[in-house]
Amino acid sequence: MNQQVLSTQAKQSTLLERYKAARMQTEELCEPLQPEDFVVQPVVDVSPPKWHLAHTTWFFESFILKNNLPDYKLFDDDYPYLFNSYYETEGDRWVRADRGLLSRPWVNEIMAYRKYIDEHMNQFLANHQLDDKLLDVLEIGINHEQQHQELMVYDIKHILGINPLSPVYRSFSAAPYQPNLAVNFLEVEEGVYDVGHVGEGFHFDNEEGAHKVFLHAYRIQDRLITAGEYMEFVAAGGYTDFRFWLMEGFEWVKKEGIKAPFYWYKEGEKWKHYTLGGVEEINENEPVTHISFYEADAFAKWKGMRLPTEFEWEVACKKFAPNVPSEANLLDLKHLRPMPRKGENLQFYGDVWEWTNSAYSPYPYYQAADGALGEYNGKFMVNQMVLRGGSFATMREHIRPTYRNFFHPHLRWLFTGLRLAENI
Repeated sequence: MNQQVLSTQAKQSTLLERYKAARMQTEELCEPLQPEDFVVQPVVDVSPPKWHLAHTTWFFESFILKNNLPDYKLFDDDYPYLFNSYYETEGDRWVRADRGLLSRPWVNEIMAYRKYIDEHMNQFLANHQLDDKLLDVLEIGINHEQQHQELMVYDIKHILGINPLSPVYRSFSAAPYQPNLAVNFLEVEEGVYDVGHVGEGFHFDNEEGAHKVFLHAYRIQDRLITAGEYMEFVAAGGYTDFRFWLMEGFEWVKKEGIKAPFYWYKEGEKWKHYTLGGVEEINENEPVTHISFYEADAFAKWKGMRLPTEFEWEVACKKFAPNVPSEANLLDLKHLRPMPRKGENLQFYGDVWEWTNSAYSPYPYYQAADGALGEYNGKFMVNQMVLRGGSFATMREHIRPTYRNFFHPHLRWLFTGLRLAENI
């Protein structure tokens, strides 16, 4: 047996173990939920947990098992219609806004579906040698499920957080420490820099197209803006002063009656917010989170600065924090919250996603893959803004300097914050 075959077998064995771990992690996220929690969809952007459980399962069934495992039979002929998300190549699908109407199939039927797919995936991977193309699809499927794990944390928090009972998802504890809240800026000189993913490690197609960009000299803060600093913006009337807002953002603020970050409310003189551990008084030292691009941009202007571009963020990250620290997030279910900066550590990874001032668009040389997986990223490259850095609900394997997240500028149920930048 030649070395290449051995290498392929080792890769397949590793992917099988990662597949099993990812599938278990998804179900672990659901352990604190009650059956009634699994079907709620408060807004179009939130998907019920039951739908996530089924959709991630449908992905493996549709893209691996259906056309590759001999004599494979679909678990249920209706499931491809119910649990396809946006893949036009895979046919018609249930309307996204109506996912919460699917009281059937029951949760236990979805769990049976997951078990059925896992058994067939284990059988397929144990008894068949996958070619490189199919191994790549399996890799994407694992990362796809991990992305949905993060989305599930957003969605579970939204489902529970708008409930007037403010139910606790899980109790958390953390050792107190004195955070470093010094205001320091990192300087990057004018020049031409390389951006985009390079190397053999996994990455999504929107990171491809490594290329050069010219950047003027700039400074970028070495930590995130805190909740306490954002409170000053709120107290100064930042939400009612049009001078700091993009027109579209100010119209959004007025129409929706926005007065503070999502989940924030004032009780007497104290700001409180809903967390996955229930209602708490806001820790002013934690990074502010649950703000839209509009709010981040307005805060930066109020401070007389701006948001960095995605390329400024990436170049500074690679220059000053090239290695993801070992303690960076691993979707730690024991502590799902942002953390104040410790000591002299640079705060670049795994706290909250950071809005940048860059529209989501393709890199030079970007090419969408053939078939359904070509729909994964490219078709969304319009009317969205790029976020960088990862959040405390991002899987550790996803945290890297080149990872590009993207959302519409008004959304804030995800874990989003900001850092400041300015020209030199």
